[in-house]
Amino acid sequence: MTPPRKRTSSSTSSKKPLSRSELAGLDAWFRAANYLAVGQIYLLDNPLLKRDLVADDIKPRLLGHWGTTPGLNLVYAHLNRLIRQRDVNAIFLAGPGHGGPAAVANAYLEGTYSEVYPRISEDAEGLQALFRQFSFPGGIPSHVAPETPGSIHEGGELGYVLSHAYGAAMDNPDLVVAAVVGDGEFETGPLATSWHANKFIDPTVDGAVLPILHLNGYKIANPTVPARIPREELTKLLEGYGHEVITVEGDDPADVHQQMAAALDRAHDSITAIQDAARSGKKRRGSADADRPRWPMILLVTPKGWTGPKTVDGVQVEGTWRAHQVPLAETRTNEDHRVQLQRWMESYDPAALFGEDGRLVADVKALAPAGDRRMSANPHANGGLLRKPLRIRDFREYAIEVKTPGGSVNEATRVFGSMVADIVRDNPTSFRLFGPDETESNRLGAVYEATDKVFAGKILPVDEHLERHGRVMEMLSEHTCQGWLEGYLLTGRHGLFSCYEAFIHIVDSMFNQHAKWLNTTRELEWRPPLASLNYLLTSHVWRQDHNGFTHQDPGFIDIVLNKKPEIVRAYFPPDTNTLLSTMAHCLQSEHYVNVVVAGKQPQFDWLDADQAADHCARGVGIWEWASNDDGDPDVVIASAGDIPTLEALAAVSLLRKHLPDLKIRYINVVDLMRLQDEKEHPHGLAGRDFDTLFTRDKPIIFAYHGYPWVIHRLTYRRTNHDNLHVRGYKEEGTTTTPFDMVMMNDLDRYHLVIDVIDRVPSLGSRAAQLRQDMMDARRRAKEWTRTYGEDAPEVSGWTWDGSADGEGSPSATSTSETSADFG
Repeated sequence: MTPPRKRTSSSTSSKKPLSRSELAGLDAWFRAANYLAVGQIYLLDNPLLKRDLVADDIKPRLLGHWGTTPGLNLVYAHLNRLIRQRDVNAIFLAGPGHGGPAAVANAYLEGTYSEVYPRISEDAEGLQALFRQFSFPGGIPSHVAPETPGSIHEGGELGYVLSHAYGAAMDNPDLVVAAVVGDGEFETGPLATSWHANKFIDPTVDGAVLPILHLNGYKIANPTVPARIPREELTKLLEGYGHEVITVEGDDPADVHQQMAAALDRAHDSITAIQDAARSGKKRRGSADADRPRWPMILLVTPKGWTGPKTVDGVQVEGTWRAHQVPLAETRTNEDHRVQLQRWMESYDPAALFGEDGRLVADVKALAPAGDRRMSANPHANGGLLRKPLRIRDFREYAIEVKTPGGSVNEATRVFGSMVADIVRDNPTSFRLFGPDETESNRLGAVYEATDKVFAGKILPVDEHLERHGRVMEMLSEHTCQGWLEGYLLTGRHGLFSCYEAFIHIVDSMFNQHAKWLNTTRELEWRPPLASLNYLLTSHVWRQDHNGFTHQDPGFIDIVLNKKPEIVRAYFPPDTNTLLSTMAHCLQSEHYVNVVVAGKQPQFDWLDADQAADHCARGVGIWEWASNDDGDPDVVIASAGDIPTLEALAAVSLLRKHLPDLKIRYINVVDLMRLQDEKEHPHGLAGRDFDTLFTRDKPIIFAYHGYPWVIHRLTYRRTNHDNLHVRGYKEEGTTTTPFDMVMMNDLDRYHLVIDVIDRVPSLGSRAAQLRQDMMDARRRAKEWTRTYGEDAPEVSGWTWDGSADGEGSPSATSTSETSADFG
């Protein structure tokens, strides 16, 4: 991109609101922030340039990104002016991926950085420490990382700045979230969908997001798409997203300062007018939809690497991709580059900005807002300070009465929906439910008894459960839903993300980034814990009766397990009451990522409320009513997940009928992390406890919800791992019946019985007839589904019978068996 032409006025405003002294002050702050940014990228020593730079003053590895930094510094300086003059409550999100030098520089100028890190003092020694730590071993990253005061958005992965910003604005009526969108980031899919988040903001109860698209023309090595399309086309696109576009463009700092001041004044006036009209009940005008405002945004056009070296070694740098990272790459070994670096830094006139002792001069220091109004000190950017405990009722209020195991059937998530409705009622401004158009599909529709879905667009008479003030956030973009929730949590609130299991993979990388954020902030004492990020994954792999293979993927758990064990938790509640107990725990937890997998289809109820509470507290345990081992089993049958539990118990029932002398221990796992050793995960079982449950030498047949190797991965160090045989999903699927689906993956009850026969040495040939019967049963079941299009009656009509006489009677389990101690 050729450098923007010099301009004497904005394309949207000719106002020059800054007095001479105001202009000088803003430019001084801008120069100071630029100076600090360059120093962070390059210098180990000589922070005030009191002598000519020498090779040892330069870092041996130059890591950082200059190109986007001046634009970010400009925005930050002008937001500070707006905050001081209008007492605006604002936070700053830097979308450009490597804006760390700018965020750190401005936090240091505001004094917050030294308050949080006293060793980075406001003097020459502190300046040297500030410069040295940046992108240096043992220091800080080049992104706007968790270590940076004022940050809730790292920007290391591009595409999420707007969704984070809108999540932060929800239920924060006085907050303005300034979100700088890089023009490289503009090209990402998640960013494209998040432009529509303005259709989900209610100006009566929410704050405002001010998008600032920073058009500097280049990514790492290529031009950006928005910079190379006609400006009119770009403006129309942004207007089509529902924005009033205010343009600031130029490369003369004095002119750009005037434009930027006028643009921010105009944008804030517009935000205030929209909110005042909504909150006073006045009718809004000037939008495509009668009730939806046209929110302002700023299009900022400045050169890439603005105010830096214009050319290096005779090649243009400013205004090109060459300014993206380190414009002068050989300053340690090339004296000409070193001289050019010194001249570059001196162009900001550091002597007029910092005193002999390295302290920021008083006139510039006074330009920072006061106290918590500093964006780097705003508590909304450190949400743990604002977080209040979630109000949640005892899950037993919603529990299903269970007289005998398997004696009733319920849709677990439908029952949980009533619990969610009360959470909404009890937390009317601090809890939201997020999901991509699936709340009703996932059987959580009871929440609509307490609230509706948010929608600020046109609402038609045929629409249901849509309103401006709802607590349910639905948009057909998993990225945007995840980003909203993250922004909501990062600013101190609570939420739940409900999603089809197969498509939560869409946000794999977003989960990774949030987990890394949580892991890093665990080590930062000044950042209190956040509410956990909670996933409810339903419409899962085993019940995709009409969607089929495309909707069958339980692999998100595999991704989750890659993260630090201190951060992640995975739960597989086998029935309704265990789901209620699990969710009550997860929603009240802090600073974790909790993944809960539960089906939405009708399923057996196994445990009453008290039993469920005990079982979930243990995380893993023997179900005595399903066992007959008398403390010394011949085989252990275990399961994790609702469908695997059904098939495992059906296999137990068959074995107890046909092999009554076989001693079986049945174990159910609801907290998957219990399988790991206590040295590897905080929830892990001690070796002795694991051996007591699973034995040291008996065969273990494990029916698991997901990919089988996950169980092996968690247990590979266990004493009895060599005797562990896992059945799970092995990438076989289609549109078929529930039982045919488990048969395709060898997770069915008949195959589990065969596994027991094959692995219990004492059975030998005496179980040959039963093995043959199980093979025949599989064949007949498959033929039945292909003939009649549904599962065979002996499968679809099966119920648990704990007796050794047979199966099929729903009332065969005795009271004494169901009330047994679960210890």
